[in-house]
Amino acid sequence: MRILKIILVILLLISNLSFADYQLERNKITKNLRCLICQGQSVYDSDSDFANSMKILVDKKLEEGLSENQIYDFFKEKYGEWILYDPGLNKNTYILWLLPILIFLLGGAIILKKLKFKN
Repeated sequence: MRILKIILVILLLISNLSFADYQLERNKITKNLRCLICQGQSVYDSDSDFANSMKILVDKKLEEGLSENQIYDFFKEKYGEWILYDPGLNKNTYILWLLPILIFLLGGAIILKKLKFKN
């Protein structure tokens, strides 16, 4: 009887861990998807009908066994690259990724130039 209780507790813990992993994966995906109705909000943060239907669709895709990247590809195909808050590096997003680095380097060069003129 005691062994049965131990096995039951272990199975319960394993099922809770897999549910927690599922929730973390779902939350990560929905936080990176942009709600098209609520400007500036993620699907995770929004409570619009559109966001709720996208959450249901993400759940279905996860149940089908699709990976995170496959789900992102599905939404990019349907709504375009704009649907993602964190788009990958490609020919359409070079400026998005490189502009902050260029601004940082330009600012550093200006600061160095100012410091050299003070001395």
